[in-house]
Amino acid sequence: MTKKILLLSVSAGAGHMRAAEAIRASAGTADVEITHLDAMDFVTAAFRKLYTDFYIKLVNKAPGLWGYLYNMTHEAQADSTLERLRRQLERMNARALMREIKAFRPDAIICTHFLPAEMLSRLIRKGELHCPVWVQVTDFDLHRMWVHEHMSGYFAANDEVAFRMRSQGIAADTVHVTGIPIMPAFGLAPDRAACAREFGLDPQRRTFLLMGGGAGVGSMDTIAARLLSIEGDFQLIVLTGKNTALLADLAEMAKAWPGRLFPQGFTRQVERLMACADLVVTKPGGLTSSECLAMGLPMIVNAPIPGQEERNADFLLEQGVALKAFDEVTLEYRIRYLLQHPAKLDDMADKARQLGRAHAAKDVLDIVLTGLTPGLRASSHPPV
Repeated sequence: MTKKILLLSVSAGAGHMRAAEAIRASAGTADVEITHLDAMDFVTAAFRKLYTDFYIKLVNKAPGLWGYLYNMTHEAQADSTLERLRRQLERMNARALMREIKAFRPDAIICTHFLPAEMLSRLIRKGELHCPVWVQVTDFDLHRMWVHEHMSGYFAANDEVAFRMRSQGIAADTVHVTGIPIMPAFGLAPDRAACAREFGLDPQRRTFLLMGGGAGVGSMDTIAARLLSIEGDFQLIVLTGKNTALLADLAEMAKAWPGRLFPQGFTRQVERLMACADLVVTKPGGLTSSECLAMGLPMIVNAPIPGQEERNADFLLEQGVALKAFDEVTLEYRIRYLLQHPAKLDDMADKARQLGRAHAAKDVLDIVLTGLTPGLRASSHPPV
């Protein structure tokens, strides 16, 4: 019998949405119907603007303030005035989402953001929702807002996050260490030589992939120019995403660096660029970091925003799979160091491969589906 799984995420940053899409893509030939909804499509325009637009502007324009709010909300008491007001706003915006859930009639729900998990926890408590709800944490950290009552299970990025879940009172048998869901393509180990030919790269040369600048580090064209001035035999790929103006500037710059600089625009096959690289310079988001680990790629993490990205960076540094750059000077120093000490880069790559969990999305879906098999499904969770 076909099982119906509902994925709920929030478009505040791309990572939560990407994790949900990865779970959906992992279904393969399984007898399952999966729908992915953005909870922000079912709230008022004012709430959406407050929740998503404000978040994006804050992390880009005032990351220090975001870090303060991240820590403040983590430590806030559940009965504080601010917390009660926040929950009231969420309750007012949960009705349309609940109507959509009832229309879909899922056998289980997986939340890749804490907001829908919190909304559904209350509905379960009130007896208005009866299907199992699971929570996938999408960072190497556990903020208090991820933890809610009445959840059927939690998926953690690593053992430490799982330990912190249990310390928050989550039942040990409902905590699963799966990693963070990423697209199946990152687990297919694309052939380096074949991918290099696609982009005109030399597969035998050291190759660095620059995926983002970040506050305090500088613009990507400035960073590229600085790195290319370093002595050494290496290639530099710069991924500009949808910034066509930057892509054009880098394409012009590449004429002065033939065979050294390879600008790339938006692509849905980042894994093929990663397959060409020996190191990625990137922001330490949970999804991007997990993709790098799955590909066995060490990182230089640049200017992480305070809060979850700083915690992600701490984890990567502790595990020996990343270095950290605070500014352009530090980034240049790190690259110079790794060029002069290739054994260090190789050691980081070995450790990254050991940490990678390329099949996290499939493992998450398998656990949820196993919980729905006859005899295993809890009687307290009949269909919606």
